[in-house]
Amino acid sequence: MIRNGIDCIANYADLFKGKRLGLITSPTGLTQDFGTTIQVLHEQFNLTALFSPEHGVRGDQAAGAQVDSYQDPMTGVPVYSLYREDSKRLSPEMLDEVDMIVYDIQDVGVRYYTFIYTMLYALEDCARAGKEFTVLDRLNPLDGVTVEGNILKQGYQSFVGNYPLCIRYGLTAGEVAMMANDQMNWNGKLHVVRCEGWEREMQFPDTGRNWVMPSLGIPRFDTALLYGGTCLFEGTNVSEGRGTAAPFELIGAPFIDAYRLANEMNGKKLPGVMFRPVYFQPYSSKYQGELCRGVQLHVTDRHALQPVVTGFMLLDTIRRNYEDFRLLPPLKEGSRPFIDLLCGEKLYGDDTASVDVPALLEQFRTESQAFTRIKQQYHLY
Repeated sequence: MIRNGIDCIANYADLFKGKRLGLITSPTGLTQDFGTTIQVLHEQFNLTALFSPEHGVRGDQAAGAQVDSYQDPMTGVPVYSLYREDSKRLSPEMLDEVDMIVYDIQDVGVRYYTFIYTMLYALEDCARAGKEFTVLDRLNPLDGVTVEGNILKQGYQSFVGNYPLCIRYGLTAGEVAMMANDQMNWNGKLHVVRCEGWEREMQFPDTGRNWVMPSLGIPRFDTALLYGGTCLFEGTNVSEGRGTAAPFELIGAPFIDAYRLANEMNGKKLPGVMFRPVYFQPYSSKYQGELCRGVQLHVTDRHALQPVVTGFMLLDTIRRNYEDFRLLPPLKEGSRPFIDLLCGEKLYGDDTASVDVPALLEQFRTESQAFTRIKQQYHLY
């Protein structure tokens, strides 16, 4: 049986006894029988505070919505926001409430996904304050071996990339915490409650566990697998499928020729994926209520699929063929365009500038190989 950290917590009870615990969690903070980590810590130890990432500890906040502090209705434990407009950090006042911060959120193994930075910010804050930090580890659903994409560059840090990880980094959350704590010289009092039974080569379907949505934008495993490539479209005027039943699987815009795009992409014979022409009308987000034309990506071989390569090839094909294609402007005045933050460096100039995709992907392979060598010293499994 494959067990996540929370399922093994009885073996680490002495680590938590007698301490005021603060928990950073989300709806994926569950035991194997669907009990919540909140309830486990509340009933078995001294849970004095909850800390909310994006979407809230119970998943009742929309993507990108600011989270206010409140009281958890199920336990009466105060909830403090780590997704505030002015800060995503633990304040000294918050840290005064606890002796140890515990983190338990299912990651998706992709650099853009924001929960990993909530964890790293909190680890750094705890290190500075002399507080203990514990990760209840969870398996990486994409596997713990495969690495894809470039390493995030200095000057391109944001909440969709704030540490020099590859796009697909092949580590668990606990391993990322160990790597950052060491390489950034935080020297925090870090503990990792390990998973049991998981092997690095396993993807989520190999584990026999039930899929729980890490957020509403990642409803299925295939979505998580494709997300490493198709999330790039969030930095463009092409819909990434938000506001549909298949986010990050449906890619399109009103100005795209669905059959032409599907035929061109299938002609590239990219491994592990097929492109089907589709028409969709998002109920929210980009092109709300408008008919979009594009493709649905179907995973035909999850082990052969290279989502980062697939995403960049699809983006390049649309850029070259459609004059209405645009990169979105910066979210805030003076900041970098969102596509640059997602890419972790400036890969694109103006909207129509040509990009040497083969050279770009070769750069990615070189950087991912270098990252693979570095990350291996932090493997727990």
